[in-house]
Amino acid sequence: VSAGSGCGHTLLAPHSGTLSSKNYPGTYPNHTMCRWRLQAPAGTSLLLAFGDVDLEPSEHCAHSSLLLADPQAGTAYGPYCRNSIPSAPLLVTNSSAVTVLFNSTSHRSGRGLLLSYATSQHPGGIPDPRCTVCFSVYCPAGCKDIHGDIWGNPSQGYRDTSVLCKAAVHAGVIADELGGQVTLSREKGITLYESAFANGLHSKRGSLSEKRLIFHKVCCLLSSACDDALEVAAFNASSWWLEVDTLGQDRAWVAERAALSTTGHSWAAEPSAKAAWLELDLGTRRNVTGIVTKGSSEKHNYYVISYHISSSRDGKNWRLYRGSSGQENKVFEGNTDSHGEVSNAFIPSIIARYIR
Repeated sequence: VSAGSGCGHTLLAPHSGTLSSKNYPGTYPNHTMCRWRLQAPAGTSLLLAFGDVDLEPSEHCAHSSLLLADPQAGTAYGPYCRNSIPSAPLLVTNSSAVTVLFNSTSHRSGRGLLLSYATSQHPGGIPDPRCTVCFSVYCPAGCKDIHGDIWGNPSQGYRDTSVLCKAAVHAGVIADELGGQVTLSREKGITLYESAFANGLHSKRGSLSEKRLIFHKVCCLLSSACDDALEVAAFNASSWWLEVDTLGQDRAWVAERAALSTTGHSWAAEPSAKAAWLELDLGTRRNVTGIVTKGSSEKHNYYVISYHISSSRDGKNWRLYRGSSGQENKVFEGNTDSHGEVSNAFIPSIIARYIR
């Protein structure tokens, strides 16, 4: 849990998380306080990674400070500020509960703080969320909104100067709500890294780097970039649009035109439909790890901005997808134009024959 006027980006999941001061990496505000209470599962202990501690220096860190308290052991770490920084980037505690306290008074400079944590179930430790040169790391929850850029996309890889854990969310190998172990390799760089919108994140278009990061993962449903794209046996829909053009000619926007490879116009629901759906029959039960969507640029600038996913094993009983947190029905971010492909990963994956 967190409380106070000085809290910035915060995502506290059971096994990992990320937190920062308000406005990070901009200057943190005057006269604020934030208290975060980190709680790991029983039988585990907390590992804390200091991504950035840049608080204006003062005697005994009196003007701005970061203090960590371990109530079980009765010990404290800090106070920390610019002239009293942590002795190591990783703090290994013997406690399953730690209180993080950030205070500020009047000051002029300082980015504030960025901190991540994981549990002792992940002995490989956790990196600074901005890490750019790792091979196998545990990425904490909450990296999606960390300050910094990523260049590239899941199919071609990412510039090695990209924010690593943020790129892992973009690539769909971890869910931002939970974090997770990331396996990747550094390979020869390429001339140009194309931008993409995936899993709620925009990457940037960037030029040559000596190395690139390749995330190792399974492929996505319907993705033209995958070698193992699933084939759709049949399409069905709640309705379809029969367009009559200016010459009086009919054009049917039927469900069968929804395949990603279709040229010309796509599927569209009947314009008056209030709860439209498109159904994909995979022919048999399959492990579905994600989906790629695209709009229709044939004459009309049509695309879907957001959507829910439902799945069924028999075509009769349907289950709405709740995502990795399991708390609420997940809303997937769709397209922002009719031309680009947008991918979204299913973490966890779906075992089903039918997808809506």
